[in-house]
Amino acid sequence: MSESSWQSTFQELGRPLAETIFVVIDLETTGGAPHLGAAITEIGAVKVKGGQTLGEFKSFVNPQHPVPAYITELTGITDQMIYDAPTISSIFPSLLEFLGNSEHTVLVAQNAPFDLSFLKSAAHTNSFAWPAFPVLDTAILARKVLSREEVPNCKLGTLAEFFGTETTPNHRALDDARATVDVFHGLLERLGSLDVYTLEELMNYGKKIKKPKSAVLNQPTSSKE
Repeated sequence: MSESSWQSTFQELGRPLAETIFVVIDLETTGGAPHLGAAITEIGAVKVKGGQTLGEFKSFVNPQHPVPAYITELTGITDQMIYDAPTISSIFPSLLEFLGNSEHTVLVAQNAPFDLSFLKSAAHTNSFAWPAFPVLDTAILARKVLSREEVPNCKLGTLAEFFGTETTPNHRALDDARATVDVFHGLLERLGSLDVYTLEELMNYGKKIKKPKSAVLNQPTSSKE
């Protein structure tokens, strides 16, 4: 079987990207890692399919400890803003309902190990089962799809500027998730020119997210860059 015939057969058997539900998620937190005591302060997520937005999820989260001054300076989130917000244990069921079934939903995030470390920690701490979602990282995809001449780095702000996203990233969860959606769609357009049309091809192209490394967990801020 020729390479083109094999690829055609693989695409016929795979799940078309246009028919796949993606949930692009972004978190704001009180620090760089849950094992260092940091917690989630805001969740933003956008559900898309075939380039269309199906729904959005947005909520402040009370981290149950003060927000450090440098985080407030970065995100604009203050203790007063999250004082009456739900705790992660009370908001998690609604988040899981929005995310949907792991057999149908693919999670997408910029620097996904950061978000996953907090989500999995919150699930474990509060006795929720975390579904085995397939995960795609827009930073990893960008490093493979875009050249150094096109973008000097793969930070969200840089990618958003390159793709001309409708929303400018600003270290707020939903806005950053919306910007990541546009970046993701821009990357998918590039991948289409490389004959990547199914989820299986995309997962193989971008590599599945591995367990977060210490370098990621010890980021000094909650930045998605």
